[in-house]
Amino acid sequence: MRRQAWFDAQPDLDPARLVFIDETGVSTKMARLRARARRAHRCRAPVPHGHWKTTTFTGALRLSGMTAPMVLDGPMNAEAFHAYIQQVIVPTLCSGDIVVMDNLAAHIEMLPFAP
Repeated sequence: MRRQAWFDAQPDLDPARLVFIDETGVSTKMARLRARARRAHRCRAPVPHGHWKTTTFTGALRLSGMTAPMVLDGPMNAEAFHAYIQQVIVPTLCSGDIVVMDNLAAHIEMLPFAP
């Protein structure tokens, strides 16, 4: 019943009002687990040593294109996501915009209705 009501309401949804938030990250501590080498020879390749670093890129996508980009020096957590929402996303929103995000733990923890 609820699913049908949602489906019936979709023609009234303005795609220009949708704002999708997502993030991706990269870590310098990544090393290859597999490689090709001649039989009975070990494959040697450099791996990072010392300070390992994680960088997270977060952004929002609208029908008109990318908006509200942010690069975070570290992994996304609830505190960083809350700051991103308040300082980066909110200033770009207009009344009636619909923000869509995945269920990453950092997103859920900052919501007022989180368990």
